Amino acid sequence: MWSQVLFWICAVGAVATGIAVFRVDSMARATFALLVSFVFAAGTVLLVNLAYLGALVVLMMIMEMVVMVIFMIMYMMNPAGLMPMTMVHNRKGALAISAAVFVALTSMALLVDWPHRQQSRPADPTRFLGEALMGSKMLVMIIVGLVLFATIVSTVVLATHRGRYDRYGDRLDRRVPDDPVEGGVGR
Repeated sequence: MWSQVLFWICAVGAVATGIAVFRVDSMARATFALLVSFVFAAGTVLLVNLAYLGALVVLMMIMEMVVMVIFMIMYMMNPAGLMPMTMVHNRKGALAISAAVFVALTSMALLVDWPHRQQSRPADPTRFLGEALMGSKMLVMIIVGLVLFATIVSTVVLATHRGRYDRYGDRLDRRVPDDPVEGGVGR
């Protein structure tokens, strides 16, 4: 009974925060709404005893959304992506496409004759899933992930030699910007 209650809390929470992604008026708020939506979705994955996948979804989404917010703070023209903006373009077309996709996916989920399990459940489903997905390449994928993360950090460090506060100072208290690079915005 408690698992059904938790499922419905997670399901409604995921849908509600997914809708909030398109209803809030800034990129930062949309990012955090998307993060919460994925955490609720991971809750439903955890409820079907897929602890590895649930933890993976939570960890990946937290890191992805935090990196996105950091990039917003560093590179967006408005402060930290908090300025009002619309998250939907071509509202009628997007609504028609999303409704059609929802109907198609729902009908497929309800009308397909799903296969039944032929063999017994493995003793350790997490290990079985990991071996099925990666085989003997799991260590390689972990190292590739670390190398990709180091590459992202190093390219950001090398791409810009100045921070976002170079024009106005650390406290943003200058009236006239003192941009060390000529031709910037406001010159």
